[in-house]
Amino acid sequence: MTFKALTARFALMVSCALSMAAPAAAQFWQCAPYAREVSGIQIRGNANTWWGQAAGHYDRGHTPKVGAVLAFQASHRMRVGHVAMVSKIVGDREVLLTHANWSHPGRIETDVRAVDVSDAGDWSMVKVWYAPQGALGTSAYATNGFIYGDHDLPATQIAQHGPTDPRGIFTLVNDVQ
Repeated sequence: MTFKALTARFALMVSCALSMAAPAAAQFWQCAPYAREVSGIQIRGNANTWWGQAAGHYDRGHTPKVGAVLAFQASHRMRVGHVAMVSKIVGDREVLLTHANWSHPGRIETDVRAVDVSDAGDWSMVKVWYAPQGALGTSAYATNGFIYGDHDLPATQIAQHGPTDPRGIFTLVNDVQ
């Protein structure tokens, strides 16, 4: 066997091994399907439609509850809005959110800090943890409020749904069993 044939065969074997080791299609999560998955709130469509769709089907309000979905309004930066599930209440004006497609495209972040910065303390304006900065983001985002599911999810159930990486706040979905 010639050197050229040997290197070609080796390259083919490496290529086959790498294609089998990598996932067939890495999951790229958008916020709405992920929020539906972890919260159990069965609303479909872009995030900016969730608040209106929830009317008459789910209770809505301005007080955070574990398992509720915070519905962000559409803006020039978020043309289709955003939705995130409340995973923990820290205080009157601070919660932890679990959501997808915020700091890094397609990725999930669990238990990230969100702070109510509204003048009225009604959660109509929030700042959210932004991983590239390692802190709360500098932008404030308008929200509609919280959409409450049929029941509050216990923290243990949220932990089962929210994939976390021991090194940080987000992981790729394919890393989760």
